[in-house]
Amino acid sequence: MSHPSPPSATRELRVEYGDVQAARRRLDGVVHRTPVMTSRTFDERVGAQVFFKCENLQRTGAFKIRGGYNAVHQLSPQQKERGVLTYSSGNHAQAIALAGRLLGVDATIVMPENAPEVKLNATRGYGAEVVTYDPEETVREDLGRKLADERGLTLIPPYDHPDVVAGQGTAGDELFEEVGDLDALLVCLGGGGLLSGCALAARHHAPDCTVIGVEPEAGDDGARSFRTSELQSVHNPDTVADGARTPYLGPEVTFPLVLEYVDDIVTVSDDALIRTMHFVWERMKQVIEPTGALAAAALNDGVVEGDGRRIGVIVSGGNVDLERAATLFEKIR
Repeated sequence: MSHPSPPSATRELRVEYGDVQAARRRLDGVVHRTPVMTSRTFDERVGAQVFFKCENLQRTGAFKIRGGYNAVHQLSPQQKERGVLTYSSGNHAQAIALAGRLLGVDATIVMPENAPEVKLNATRGYGAEVVTYDPEETVREDLGRKLADERGLTLIPPYDHPDVVAGQGTAGDELFEEVGDLDALLVCLGGGGLLSGCALAARHHAPDCTVIGVEPEAGDDGARSFRTSELQSVHNPDTVADGARTPYLGPEVTFPLVLEYVDDIVTVSDDALIRTMHFVWERMKQVIEPTGALAAAALNDGVVEGDGRRIGVIVSGGNVDLERAATLFEKIR
């Protein structure tokens, strides 16, 4: 099958820090204010004072409920009555499913048939209808738009949506509110919702903070897009970071924000991801998924130097099949 080029990106900034503040108010009492953890051992390894924002302990096991709930909450009564649809490899799927349950809105989720079983089961467990597809044969965005049009559902994409970005930015907002000024902030990068939202928070709280996105080597479309200022794509990258297998950054919302507010985008290998994930499990006693290890892996693998700085790390999620994790850990023994 042929794989389409990414659409042309806009240069309009559609989210500002005030939207993040408004999302904080909507999410109050709905999402967890997740803890910020530190590790003396990790600090010594990387030569920095590192603050881990543990979104693996968030409702649904990932940061995605922040943006998902913020978006569903603001739909009109008519849109809520008809229902919502999204496409996702798992964490945004669960977020929209739970948001729908909390707000009384029916949710339909388009998911790849090879999505982690734990994410498929959890999404169904929140009451959503799951429609699976073969990622080698089907472009999820096309299938999602087709189903939404046929069923009259409101499409809430996983990242390229102003309300989603504003909600995701609340994770970074909480981090700065708790730990104060930071020299650098590292955020995992898939479609750019979390990175662009957190970058908005960083620019408000610490204008001189260096904001860095981290993505897997096999899915380096964000790094290439950042360096060329033109949207680049990748098709089904072969990486353990299933939450970062997005084809390209969001052309309407996230890419313009990334170009405006992010300082750099780097990549890490799958081996580095697995080693970092293992460290966090073993030494910090936190279950995180491969995508959730992206930001920390950039430090742990020396892609980003510690240099004695105060560095924030967003741990994006912890939804991983335990048997799959055990298999991954065997690779580094």
